[in-house]
Amino acid sequence: MAIVAGVDFGTLSVRVTLLDSERGRLGTASAGYPLHRKQEDPDFATQSHEDQMTALVEAVRAVVRDTGVDAKEIVALALDTTGSSVIPVDAQLQPLDEYMLWCDHRAHKEAQQITELAHEVGLEAIDWCGGVYSHEWGFAKLLYWLRNHPEKRERFATALEHCDMVAATLIGITEAAKAPRSVCAMGHKWMWNPKWGGLPSQEFLSQLDPVFDGVREKLGGEYRTSDAIAGGLSERWAKEMGLPAGIPIPVGAFDAHWDAIGAGCKEGDVVNVVGTSTCIIAMSSETRLVPGVCGVVPGSVHPAYTGIEAGLSATGDIFEAIARRAGTNVKALSEGLTEYRPGQTGLLRLSWDNGDRTVLVNPELGGMTLGWNLIHTAKDELFAAIEGTAFHTRIILERMAEHRVPVHRVINAGGIPQNNAVLNQVYANVLGKPVLVPDGVPTSLGSGIFALVAAGVFKTIEEAQAKMCLPFKTYEPEVGAVALYDELFALYRKVYFAFGSRRSEAALMGDVLPELRRIAAEVWRG
Repeated sequence: MAIVAGVDFGTLSVRVTLLDSERGRLGTASAGYPLHRKQEDPDFATQSHEDQMTALVEAVRAVVRDTGVDAKEIVALALDTTGSSVIPVDAQLQPLDEYMLWCDHRAHKEAQQITELAHEVGLEAIDWCGGVYSHEWGFAKLLYWLRNHPEKRERFATALEHCDMVAATLIGITEAAKAPRSVCAMGHKWMWNPKWGGLPSQEFLSQLDPVFDGVREKLGGEYRTSDAIAGGLSERWAKEMGLPAGIPIPVGAFDAHWDAIGAGCKEGDVVNVVGTSTCIIAMSSETRLVPGVCGVVPGSVHPAYTGIEAGLSATGDIFEAIARRAGTNVKALSEGLTEYRPGQTGLLRLSWDNGDRTVLVNPELGGMTLGWNLIHTAKDELFAAIEGTAFHTRIILERMAEHRVPVHRVINAGGIPQNNAVLNQVYANVLGKPVLVPDGVPTSLGSGIFALVAAGVFKTIEEAQAKMCLPFKTYEPEVGAVALYDELFALYRKVYFAFGSRRSEAALMGDVLPELRRIAAEVWRG
């Protein structure tokens, strides 16, 4: 028997779970931290490293207290975080600013510049991230920050991904050059790949902007997968959290990637980690590039497989925004949704409220709903938004399948599927496949699994998954609903590609609204 701590940093809070190698989950505690937004700049989203570390201490102490576990029995700690969430630091690893969070979209011009130059010079790395570099990713954020903070450039030593900064802090590293680097984070968001010697060349980076002169060396270090140990817990943070000093901390990763492992992901599975946004994770023993899919990285999800990442820039955030505009909350607005039938609203809602992460990779888009009439309600829009996020997910899964990424099982992980049976059934009907949902909260199980492997309790990730992962509840597709959603998906797909790009080809759209009305009328008559 061994006990480990699995840590999951989300957008608004950190969750810490204690796992027993024999008994499974012992308990979870969380602590929140503010997300800094600006009403005058909807693209702005930052968080304080100090706030996050304070919350981590609070959550660790709370879960130890609540479970009654002797903290001295905890033998390892592993952590995952949001990403790409980037923090610039000085030579002593002190923050020069807050994290530019994953949902900070100020760097869209920089991302477009990176994409254009990469194609102009034939940079191979751009093909590995779907052909488009995203405003949500590291180099775009760092370029934006350097351009807009000239007074801090002289002190700038490096930039770290969220997971690497927290690991370095806990280990007690005070030299920027010695901070660990996650293959998961740097591969998916910074175009790192051993195939071309790591990061893109300094020549390419300097061609983007002279402010990047020397940046490749500053982003150096040891890049490792999560089966490697980053270091041991420092005396200072051991004392803060009440844990034993020296316990191993493996190299960290992104939350959705480890959530997929915690949800039982195997080769051939696609895991939809549905939360404020959706991260779609798959892994394959073969490496296949997928246009528009935002990352193909060997060793990122599971050290022995190639990880594939895609996703929606907003999911739960859309549901929250609809409820907020209606003067209520999602829970209250969801009452009665179980009575809704496919297509009955006559609405078609695009999930672009925070831009498009995959497959268009376009931050300029906005949410769009077609088919409004004078008696539609906020509840109607909420149901249409659930359908819309499922349609967008189908767009992505079909793109992956077209490029021979195996899609045998669909698993809905993350927080929302635990509390939204309507969403799970809609997804099963839209995708035309059974949707598996862990029967219990899988959040931070993935980090716990990596902690157990780091402590040597289990020899492999698969061995730990077999012991720790939860059984599934299954939502089967309903034949009649599948047929209706196939009709609606054809309309969604047309609108998605016609409106989704400045360079879209002309498309005949005159049938969309009449078809939405026809389908809704048939549903009501049936």
